[in-house]
Amino acid sequence: MKQLKIGMHLSISGSLDRAVDRAHELGCDTFQIFTRNPRGWIGRRLEPVEVEAFRRKVEHYGVDPVFAHMPYLPNLASPKDSVYRRSVKVLQVELERCEVLGIPFLVTHLGSHLGAGKSKGRERVVSAINRSLSTVRNDVVLLLENSAGTKNSVGSYIHEIGEIMTNLDEVERVGFCFDTCHAYAAGYDLKTLHGLREVIEQLDQYIGLDKLRVVHLNDSKGGLGSRIDRHEHIGMGRIGEEGFINILRSRLSKVPLILETPVDNRRSARENLGKVRELWKIAQEVEA
Repeated sequence: MKQLKIGMHLSISGSLDRAVDRAHELGCDTFQIFTRNPRGWIGRRLEPVEVEAFRRKVEHYGVDPVFAHMPYLPNLASPKDSVYRRSVKVLQVELERCEVLGIPFLVTHLGSHLGAGKSKGRERVVSAINRSLSTVRNDVVLLLENSAGTKNSVGSYIHEIGEIMTNLDEVERVGFCFDTCHAYAAGYDLKTLHGLREVIEQLDQYIGLDKLRVVHLNDSKGGLGSRIDRHEHIGMGRIGEEGFINILRSRLSKVPLILETPVDNRRSARENLGKVRELWKIAQEVEA
């Protein structure tokens, strides 16, 4: 039987190494964090004691790989020079912080062109990534995440991300993060096996399945093609349990799965993980 590797995006409240404890307590196989407060431009300094504790706990618990996510404010597609320069700097700093922490993957949204046009937005993203990777020479892999098709967004469609990758100087240092909520909202039918086959064919054609390094496994509050970026608990949204059974039967389940489900009193993180494992068992029985 195939192995399932699943985890959550977890809080770093208290200290970074507490996220590793939380991952272990929840029974995660993998996890994702922000390396600092995601709502500001400047992050606090990484303390050596905290770094050592983080690395030691990851190794001790064997919860890996670890994924970091870029903070909210940077916009790699921005036509505004001041915002763009700060965004590129944050990307470079986050690549460096990942290296210090021993985190092999950094996930980033591609941003918004703010009306300047998709072509201009893609050019800005390519330049930002090329500049950052040429400045920061390490082994951290940058993962480009698809967006939900919201107004002016860059990277909502698989062929668009493929075009960006084609123009990168060091594409071997870049991979793909596929978000199921974002894809469904952007118009990719993930509920049916036929729709999933088409998605996987496009992934293989435009990006390469070897570039798929993680899936953000989230249900969607919005309907197919709604362009609404609102995550929902697994099986409680418009993708639904049947959709996730199909996803878990597909090629998408062969990479680490990270849940970014809502934090509310309807269902806990542990219960969402349990729901995925329950649907995984059903998916395996269907395959058998």
